[in-house]
Amino acid sequence: MVVAGGTGRSTVLRSGEAAFACLRRLLAPTFTGTERVPEAWSEGHYPPVDFTVVWGLSGVGGWPQTDRAPGGDVAVERQDQLFVAADGTPWVRSDPAPEVRDDDIRWHRAPRSVFVELERAKVLSGLGGEGSAGKGPGAGRSPVRWALSGLGAGLVAGAGGMVLIRRAAARRGAGPPREEPRQELIDL
Repeated sequence: MVVAGGTGRSTVLRSGEAAFACLRRLLAPTFTGTERVPEAWSEGHYPPVDFTVVWGLSGVGGWPQTDRAPGGDVAVERQDQLFVAADGTPWVRSDPAPEVRDDDIRWHRAPRSVFVELERAKVLSGLGGEGSAGKGPGAGRSPVRWALSGLGAGLVAGAGGMVLIRRAAARRGAGPPREEPRQELIDL
């Protein structure tokens, strides 16, 4: 799952998709090392998050660990955040075990060529984030315009449905059977 920084909009990419492969090459979730970052970054003063990726594995769980049937749960394996430094270098901040409260945070540089490829492919264009994600269709629409558009579509669909139901009910032979007995109670 990819969440755009600053907007909270998200999308899901699945293995087998070209965008997933590009994102995997960029973030390198199997990388276990760490690199030194500027002192200000280690104190929490890093650039804004471009996007966050939560790596999950679906189809896990089930009895006896949970009360649900096997295969319906998702395991969160890792969380990666992408930052772009002032010089344009993409950095990845990784938490290898997000469900555990610890200070095991790892940093590494991401390949700039893969980051450019990801931007060029407009993988994150629909999220409306700050970097590459902010140039998607509808990114400039305000929430009020989205709400009014949805309200208008709902009214049109509701009115159209009501007209169709009334026409169907007014047809000859529509409704319950008119002859007697319509129901019969059998005592056992």
